[in-house]
Amino acid sequence: MTNSRSLQRRSFNPDVLSCLANLSNDEVFTPPKLANEILDLLPSKIWKNKNAKFLDPCSKTGVFLREFAKRLLNGLEDEIPNLNKRINHIFKNQIYGIAITELTAHITRRSVYCSKQAMSKYSVCNVFDDDSGNIRYDRIEHSWKDGKCAFCGANQENYDRGEELETHAYQFIHTEKPEELFNMKFDVIVGNPPYQLSDGGAGVSAKPIYHLFVEQAKKMSPRYLSMIIPSRWFTGGKGLDDFREVMLKDTRIRNLVDFFDPNECFPGIDLSGGVCYFLWDRDNKGKCEVETVRSGQRSKMQRPLIEEGNDTFIRFNEAINIVQKIKKQKEKTFDEIVSSRKPFGLPTNILVKNKVFKDSVNIYAYPTNGFIRKSELLRNVDWVEKYKVLIAKSYGERGSFPYLVLGKPFVGEPGTCCSETYLVIGPFKIKKETTNVISYMNTRFFRFLVLLIKNTQDSPKRVYSFVPMQDFSESWTDEKLYKKYKLTKDEIAFIESMVRPMEIGEGDTR
Repeated sequence: MTNSRSLQRRSFNPDVLSCLANLSNDEVFTPPKLANEILDLLPSKIWKNKNAKFLDPCSKTGVFLREFAKRLLNGLEDEIPNLNKRINHIFKNQIYGIAITELTAHITRRSVYCSKQAMSKYSVCNVFDDDSGNIRYDRIEHSWKDGKCAFCGANQENYDRGEELETHAYQFIHTEKPEELFNMKFDVIVGNPPYQLSDGGAGVSAKPIYHLFVEQAKKMSPRYLSMIIPSRWFTGGKGLDDFREVMLKDTRIRNLVDFFDPNECFPGIDLSGGVCYFLWDRDNKGKCEVETVRSGQRSKMQRPLIEEGNDTFIRFNEAINIVQKIKKQKEKTFDEIVSSRKPFGLPTNILVKNKVFKDSVNIYAYPTNGFIRKSELLRNVDWVEKYKVLIAKSYGERGSFPYLVLGKPFVGEPGTCCSETYLVIGPFKIKKETTNVISYMNTRFFRFLVLLIKNTQDSPKRVYSFVPMQDFSESWTDEKLYKKYKLTKDEIAFIESMVRPMEIGEGDTR
């Protein structure tokens, strides 16, 4: 009798590319399932075209190239019936890749050719005259100018390295003429680019570079372009403002699939703000099919990326009607009373005293509150003796969906100031106004509208631009706000599925 465990072992045949650990949160491997979801956006006729050319300009495991080959092998079966001829034709004339490191070049060739040398006797094709095949990797050096790379902006101090270390000077974006890398036109460019250069920082403080791959690919004018990238570009910042504006106004983006939680497609990574992939169709313009993925649920809607009267992308389809209802009221927006960063001109690392002294001011700072000289304030000195609301400029959560979104606001009494750690709302003449503002900020309604723009831990002034102003002579509750803006039961349910109540002590950042 056949051993049942032996049968189980033989029936379980996992895809090795789904088992690889990520290089880092900056260089993330694409699971095969996700790669195929991205390729499903392409028109099916492309796989029957023996003249179509496909490029992955940032290959790590070769998963996109491998899946290109599998689809072409099926699509061209009628036109090229002989399997060996079909394999040789596809690998020689249709599929091309640029690896991001020497290691990933070997992994990619092994995935695609079944051998890390394209002309090895173990290779599935026998048409190449060198070991690289159509999968290139050339070590590239940064082009330093005034301490920065002229192409990617890398810091020379961090990335001017010896030959024993990777330069992370990615070949595709370190040239002014990417079309000359293979000297040909490509019909399809698909990839998962490196996301950022960490230049001594971490997380959102690192320099994004994924947009450079998208911009470089567009220069090559393929018929179709698809890449999976962090969703942080939705709100710009960190050198992404121009990229954001171009992308949101580009009516050739016909599909956008947005994962609010990046772990739904990249398990185990720490990537604040989520990830998305898109299909750019060179020859067809129109509305975009926006698909939002949240907790396994998918919502689709045909719409422009920028709604009329907005300059911000609304990532949740269910929020469109809510925002439109609010805008019909034509009220001022809350960001008008929110300070810019460094409300008093004081940095995060300001030195504080732990005792009161002559001409001192009480300061809220991180990691310790204390006292500083009033003469140290560089701006808004008149705010010191007024009531105000303070809130942390940065607040992040992990694994706590639905979210708080913001830290807990608190009253800044007369005689107080703060460092860059906080933003100031106000100021106000009487304390009652500040407590009413806090009642508003603690509502799910308020924090939901912030969530629509807040895409990372950072919560600058601009994340409050969807929030309508209220009369702060009275306090506010969700029930009053839902009634005021005539929200439906479904709209209320969506807000409350996204944002949890602010409980006592929760979100306290003081």
